[in-house]
Amino acid sequence: MKMDFDAILEDVGPFGTYQKLVIYLVLLPAVIPCGFHAYAQLFMAADVKHWCRVPELEHVADQDLVKNLSIPLELKNGVLQYSSCTMYNLNYSEIVKSYQNLVDAAANKAPADIIPCTQGWIYDKSIYKSTIVTEWNLVCNKDFYSTLGLVLLAAGGIIGNYIFGYLQDSLGRKPSFFIYLLIECIFGIATAFAQNYIIWIIYRIGVGFTVPAIMTTPYVLAIELVGPRYRTLCTIISNIAYSMGLILLAGVVYLVRDWRPLALATTLPFLCFFLYLWPMPESPRWLLARGQFDKAEAILKTMARINGKSLPANYMVHLHRKYETDKQHHEVKKFKARKYGIMDLFRTPNLRKKTIIITFIWFTNTSVYVGLSYYAPVLGGDEFLNFFLAGVVELPTYLFLWPSMERLGRRWTLCMSMVVGGVACLTTFLVQHEANVTLALYCVGKMGISSSFVVLPLMASELYPTVVRGLGMSLSSVLGMLGPIFIPLVNYLGSDIMVLPLIIMGALLVAGGIASLLLPETLNQNLPQTLEDGEKMGLDTDFCCHPPVKETVTHELERKNIPTCGACNVLCSCEMINITLETGEKEPEKNDFVILTPKHTE
Repeated sequence: MKMDFDAILEDVGPFGTYQKLVIYLVLLPAVIPCGFHAYAQLFMAADVKHWCRVPELEHVADQDLVKNLSIPLELKNGVLQYSSCTMYNLNYSEIVKSYQNLVDAAANKAPADIIPCTQGWIYDKSIYKSTIVTEWNLVCNKDFYSTLGLVLLAAGGIIGNYIFGYLQDSLGRKPSFFIYLLIECIFGIATAFAQNYIIWIIYRIGVGFTVPAIMTTPYVLAIELVGPRYRTLCTIISNIAYSMGLILLAGVVYLVRDWRPLALATTLPFLCFFLYLWPMPESPRWLLARGQFDKAEAILKTMARINGKSLPANYMVHLHRKYETDKQHHEVKKFKARKYGIMDLFRTPNLRKKTIIITFIWFTNTSVYVGLSYYAPVLGGDEFLNFFLAGVVELPTYLFLWPSMERLGRRWTLCMSMVVGGVACLTTFLVQHEANVTLALYCVGKMGISSSFVVLPLMASELYPTVVRGLGMSLSSVLGMLGPIFIPLVNYLGSDIMVLPLIIMGALLVAGGIASLLLPETLNQNLPQTLEDGEKMGLDTDFCCHPPVKETVTHELERKNIPTCGACNVLCSCEMINITLETGEKEPEKNDFVILTPKHTE
């Protein structure tokens, strides 16, 4: 008899008081550190307005007059602005001596050569008190350094995600979370005490090592604690919690404008999460899979008690027996079964096509989601409001996303989300000098990518065959994580043309949306089990087929030419009964049977 943990959850409660308390009070708050550390760096390394320092003019209070006298104008984003990195090559000591009124000096200024800044820079501190840019002069020929910090943060994430997957499966979900929380807190606090850029970068790589891996444990634990019917809900609320974390971060960075206190403010509060050592459970599903029955039994009994369920005294004895039987069968099958590798995803043409398309869309989704989040502070206007809106606009998407997936299917929901978001980003080219319109289009783009970011993993898991599903998901997600390495470079290009990154990201979204139509619909479809099933699935896909219609059991039976109840004019009802069978063993075995009984005839 096969051990099915989902059946066990039905006995102890698939989504009772226990799961709600653990998920809402422990696991959802545990999602927040990921967003905080993924995006706080944007504000630690925020660029600020700056111009060349002229020591001879530092006594002048009117900075506009100083800039008019010493700084040339240049065209940037279609607007004349004072240069950030060049100055006039003038004898300012002589000018101060010759003119009692510097207004006259500015009016009578003779043409002069333009040279790079020679005495450092003056920074506008009206928005930020201090950033790493102002403290270590990461401007002009060093302005790429802050972008490099984001690239290395993402590179650390790829390495950490790979290691974390191993830790989570070998040590368990709970220990892995606290290991990563400890690493994140150590490097996050150390960031505040970095004395130079190199040390700061090392600490940020350490923080990046935990992003996005630290979010995996709360999400996986939530999924493993509930029955199948509630996993969609857990996915939704996990994404909502992540978005709420971004909204909270917007408030923190608005209040804390100095990068060192900001590093502490985005780390120290999470030290209290170590109190979760007691209420956070280990996954009983993982414990049973590892044969740790005593620990699993304690958690299941607690779950049943709080959920108002009761378990028989010999409940775990039966589970242990089932586990041993399954283990023997599994070892036999494992010995006989062939080994599958990544190359199996590319051996046959249809599966190869789907793998390439899924991976491309995954890369596109990750790149654009992270890119738009990174781009919010430099979009123009109030950068704190922009980042706040970038988090807020994600919330409405979850209200219509899942009904859309059930009605229109995964394929069209994914396509429309990406295309609408992409077109909104592309349209910014036409209104690039209208700040409010650009912001509105940006928000539409963020809504689109937020939707597709939820749909894609579900659709991918339904397209990859069971025998290579884990390999396929890992391959696509790891290659997709190259996006956060690539996208800061795109945003860096926007320092001169503000809408250029939005155009690039919009083009990626539209391309990904169109590519999604090359994939088959998975709604109401059986999951492919073998490589042959995966190859056959979608061979007859029409590029512009209609949205799917939910099939009923009757339609499915009629399609297979199996007689239905309509053929006998008898209306039947189902009743589940439990019968104890005497099998000669010490403990009788209980089995469930479904009895069909006629209610009435017409």
